[in-house]
Order: sequence, then structure tokens, then C-alpha cells
Amino acid sequence: MAAPPSSGLRHRRAAVTKHLKIDFVSDVVCPWCAVGLKSLEQALKNLDGTVSAELHFQPFELNPQMVPEGEDITEHLAHKYGSTPEQITKNQAGIRERGAALGFTFNMDKRSRIYNTFDAHRLLHWAGEQGRQQALKEALLQAYFSHGENVSSHEVLARVAGEAGLDAAQARQLLDSDRFAEEVREQERFYQSQGIRAVPSVIINEKYLIQGGQPPEAFEEILQKVAAEG
Repeated sequence: MAAPPSSGLRHRRAAVTKHLKIDFVSDVVCPWCAVGLKSLEQALKNLDGTVSAELHFQPFELNPQMVPEGEDITEHLAHKYGSTPEQITKNQAGIRERGAALGFTFNMDKRSRIYNTFDAHRLLHWAGEQGRQQALKEALLQAYFSHGENVSSHEVLARVAGEAGLDAAQARQLLDSDRFAEEVREQERFYQSQGIRAVPSVIINEKYLIQGGQPPEAFEEILQKVAAEG
């Protein structure tokens, strides 16, 4: 007996998940990077079953010359961007609202300083080899923006690595060495050579670029377009 025509139709309509590669170029002291990551994660959740992604977090330092002890955030923003205290307060309120809508907490009153992030990027490089890069990235963003912690401190970084499922003792040994320093610098030079000057910069399949802390809908739209091309 022949199968009912509808069974073949159901088979043709079965969803096929498209797997994408995403390079998320960012810094751990960039508030819009936190917003962008949460938006991207929400978009991927909304597209679950049709689009999946392998995320790679690539290094970008907003302030590569930042001194080890960091700098007062208000003074830093005034010096770098010419922002007034009133503008800073308004911008922070907007970022806090965007984060809250995505389930991320920005406690701006706790984020009094901005820090050097090179060692954090070395740790993220190692975490990528351990399969825990996204977990560490999220933990570092939370440590800085939600808890106001010093993400240049080896003690803080090693503890956060442990909380993200990595070996804290191994993390501390890495931080006390210069391991992965050249690899991080090489990656930074590569993305700079590709014209990346601002973050977050989200590169899909090494071909499509989305920049800024876009809403989930913007990520969904381009993810669907890229998946359809495949």
C-alpha cells in the first residue's frame, strides 16, 4: 500500500538545523559587548532547532595602554570621549535598561574603575582550548559589570575561572607566566588588519559583520539570512 501523500510532505518540511561559526570580537570592560552577547544568545535561543552556532571569543582591548591599577571610570570617559558627568549618567541608565531587558545586571555604582584586560584575554584563550570559553566570558562580564571587580587582578581572574568550571590553580599558573601572550597579540593584530575598530564586532561564517549592541531581532534576521544561503 502506498504511503499517504501527507507523510512525504511532512518529511520535506522537517527542520534542518544550520550550523554557523561566529567570531565575537570584544572586550570584557565594554558594556555594549555584554549587551551584544546577551542579544546574540537570545537570538540563538529563539532560533533553536533551525540555527545553531559555534562561538569563538576573539580579543580586543579598548585600552591596551591602561595602567595596571586602572583609572577612574568618570575621568577616563571624560578624557577619552569628552563625556560630561551628565552624559555619562544618562548613557549608563540606557545601558542598564538594555541589560535588564536581556536579563543582565549592570550595577554602575559598583563599576568605579576601568582596568587593563590583556590577562583576561590570555585566560579566555586558554578557556577556549578547555571548552569553557563562553562560560568564562559570561563570568568575567558579570564580575566586572555586576560586581565591580578588578578584572586585571590575577586573584580575581583565577577565582572567576574556577567559578566558570576551569581549574583555578592552573589558571593562576598561566596568569603568573606569559603564556598565550603572543597568541592574543596575533589575534588582536589580525582583527585590526581586517578593519575592526569598535566592539562588539560579530563575524558570522568569516563573511558577515554585525557591529554594536544590537537587539535580538537584528541578530535573528541576519542569522536566518546566512543560514538560508547555506
